[in-house]
Amino acid sequence: MPDVFQILADPTRRRLVDALRAGERSVTELVDVVDIGQPGVSRQLAILQDARFVVVRPEGRRRLYALRPEPFRELDEWMMGYRGMWEARLDRFAAELDRRGKSRAKHKEEGA
Repeated sequence: MPDVFQILADPTRRRLVDALRAGERSVTELVDVVDIGQPGVSRQLAILQDARFVVVRPEGRRRLYALRPEPFRELDEWMMGYRGMWEARLDRFAAELDRRGKSRAKHKEEGA
């Protein structure tokens, strides 16, 4: 399976993934969203399908594409380890802002 980050590094593929968050879409609908031609959209969808990010469902003459949740769960699980690091930093930042806000309020009260 190709590297998740290599797959999502391409801006067109990210726009396709974003467009598919709302649900199934046809190639024609996706062409309008990403503003590239049908062959380009089909090529990018094939890459996403090979990487198991999307599934395709035939409906008459159309092919409908949808996201598969599994790769995103795997990505979220990997990011979880880093999320704790950022949450701790943001908590410290919020505490510092709170401390400074209280300090300024105290100075205003003393100056009034």
